[in-house]
Amino acid sequence: MLLKKSALLSVMVMVALLFVFSFSAMAQDEEVEIFSWWTGGGEEEGLNALIDVFNENYPNIEVINATVAGGAGANAKAVLKTRMVGGNPPDSFQVHGGAELINTYVETGMMEPITGLLEEWGVKDKFNQQILEMTSYEGEIYAVPLDVHRGNVMFSNKQVLEEYNIEPPTDMESFLTVLEDLSKTDVIPLALGDTNKWTATHIFETILVAKLGAEGYNGLWNGETAADDPRIKEAMVYFDKLMQYVNEDHSALTWQDATQLVQNGEAAFNIMGDWAEGYLKTLGWRPGKEFGWQAVPGTEGTFMVVTDTFGLPKGAPHPENAKKWLKTVASLEGQDTFNPIKGSIPARLDADKSKYDAYLTDSMNDFAENTLTPSIAHGSAAPEGFITALNDNINGLVTTGDVEGSFEEFQKDMAEYVR
Repeated sequence: MLLKKSALLSVMVMVALLFVFSFSAMAQDEEVEIFSWWTGGGEEEGLNALIDVFNENYPNIEVINATVAGGAGANAKAVLKTRMVGGNPPDSFQVHGGAELINTYVETGMMEPITGLLEEWGVKDKFNQQILEMTSYEGEIYAVPLDVHRGNVMFSNKQVLEEYNIEPPTDMESFLTVLEDLSKTDVIPLALGDTNKWTATHIFETILVAKLGAEGYNGLWNGETAADDPRIKEAMVYFDKLMQYVNEDHSALTWQDATQLVQNGEAAFNIMGDWAEGYLKTLGWRPGKEFGWQAVPGTEGTFMVVTDTFGLPKGAPHPENAKKWLKTVASLEGQDTFNPIKGSIPARLDADKSKYDAYLTDSMNDFAENTLTPSIAHGSAAPEGFITALNDNINGLVTTGDVEGSFEEFQKDMAEYVR
């Protein structure tokens, strides 16, 4: 009798444990953790809208929105890298296509290929193939491109330009003339916020494209352009001249702060990626009405590419839910919901253009026609070590104006990190 009771008790305990384990597994299966640095104006709203699309399609899966603010992604990237190396990956994470994805996570064996998923969903041929190549390695695709940003954009306050009778500059020399004219007024000619170092590098890389041309700039990364090309030094000289026209408190400001200087009429121009367009819209401005835009003078005909992507880490705690997230990211509905809010254009080719404003439609047209150049500052063109070194180099140039020293440092860093 005692044995029967003991056996019955053992069975009951096993059933209870199975119930607990099953419940725990169900609870885990009902969530997905998404990691990003989208916490600012425009980008946060775009991510939340994309999450809403996911929730409509998968109402039983809770999205854990793991965002890390600060440093325009620098803090988040450090946290993410620690988690990935430590074997604690999120289910999916934001990463720039190109070197940031491939060198950091794919070549090191931390990502699962998703080529088969894109084929299964019937969307592989829906994406711009050049953008898809930025997420590919040795014939496999490792991330879904969600957006395409343009880096070489200059935004302007139309009222300020009208008030001071300023015509938008048409080339590099007329840009300097316009900045000099504005320096004699009460407004800041060129807004800059480089408390996070990448913003100064962002401006410099657009000048590098202007001086080298798209072919010469792309040649830096495939070995066809020498690191001691004199046009690189010319870009540094020109960059140093631009820095004479920025706000004095630039080192205390973020890119959002610099954008707001234009929005509130304190500054005329701001060179920033077109995520600033999304931010300006959250501040109530309309493209072509309150603000204007153009390619950074000297870079007409080129499109500096920045693309945000999401992939599937090895060891993701909820891989099936992560795949559902990736399917949402890859969907036309997801892309057409996220990008108009974010201030970016879709990576897919079949987007509904009626959903996009005047600036974004213009960007789509340029993207289709211009020569593409990958961004250094945003992780697409070069390895992480070179980006860190260039950020330090260019911020030193802002402070010291030492063009010769910066040019020598550029060559040394290219030799160490790129070739």
